[in-house]
Amino acid sequence: MRPLLLIAFLLVSGRPSAAQDFQAWVRDLEARGIVVSAGIWEVDTGKILERHHEDLALVPASTTKVVTTYALLKTLKPDATIETEVWGDLKDGVVQGDLTFKGDGDPLFTSERIWMLAQSLKKAGIRRITGGIRLDQSAFDAQREPLGWENTSADTLPVVRALSVDFNRDENGRLVADPDRQARETLQRILQETGIAVESRVGVSGTGVPRKLASWTSPPLRALVQDINKWSNNFMIEMLVRRFGAGSWPRGIQRVQAFYRTAFGLGPEQLQITDGSGLSKDNRLSARTLAIILRGAYHDFEVGPEFVSSLKVIGGEPWKLKVKDPNLTRRVRVKTGHLDQVTSLCGYLQTFDGKVKVFAILLNGPAHDEDVWEQVSRWAN
Repeated sequence: MRPLLLIAFLLVSGRPSAAQDFQAWVRDLEARGIVVSAGIWEVDTGKILERHHEDLALVPASTTKVVTTYALLKTLKPDATIETEVWGDLKDGVVQGDLTFKGDGDPLFTSERIWMLAQSLKKAGIRRITGGIRLDQSAFDAQREPLGWENTSADTLPVVRALSVDFNRDENGRLVADPDRQARETLQRILQETGIAVESRVGVSGTGVPRKLASWTSPPLRALVQDINKWSNNFMIEMLVRRFGAGSWPRGIQRVQAFYRTAFGLGPEQLQITDGSGLSKDNRLSARTLAIILRGAYHDFEVGPEFVSSLKVIGGEPWKLKVKDPNLTRRVRVKTGHLDQVTSLCGYLQTFDGKVKVFAILLNGPAHDEDVWEQVSRWAN
């Protein structure tokens, strides 16, 4: 063998293969006490390229939102909206008695949007309310939180009510002890700032029958899902899942599971979830289950574009590239997941030859973000 060919042979044969790199990555994680379920598939054919315990169901953390947001988009459709109704006994510009706001699960009923609603009420001729502000929360049942949240940090548990204002947090982002009180006070303050007087007299009722005076429409579901997946907003997805179940968390989760059983053949052994956000450590998903859903969404012409665009784009605005690999910029779309002893990542990546792959990594144990991104960078580059 000629010297140059011999050198080339030695260089190629001495370099670890991609499969060897992947297995070495897995061995290092397992040596540190981390349980791994991971794999990468061709998005076009579904052919698996690398795998390790891809059918092992682990705690998925916020990658659970991939499951719930796609089911909502597919079932309700991207243009679906939610109405918050305003009821009262209005005569000659005066609401006799209380003005009632009837919630139906709009997760983005914020002060800014309430201000616009108040402007529309003023344009409709409402000048004064002889009673106070009343909330109709009847669209949701009395359950305060989903199953499996017993061991979750209290800071992640805002009360999910049919009518919730500003995510049931104060202006500093802290949970409020009495979300209904905050909602009433915020509504009254904004109405008064708009020029609608609220007398807040207790026990005053109108002489007529209240009627619907106005309604306020939420942003479309596609916009809500963008906020949920890009910001990993737990409150918003739990609000939508609860509404999906006609006010009941268990019914909402059952509808999500029924959708995947019918559309993908994923039974309860593949799809074990008790909430919509992934806060519950009772949730169990495998890398394969996540990949099946991601691949199905990618090829879904009806709602796939909305779903894929809701994922965080690495290196894309407004997200800074945390991974020190500029080659990943605009080539990776992901949903991340973090809980104590849980690090997860799933989504899509495009290799330099233009091919798209779908991947999922679930790590249960003392892992770090660098552990998942090490392998994603290897797959992408």
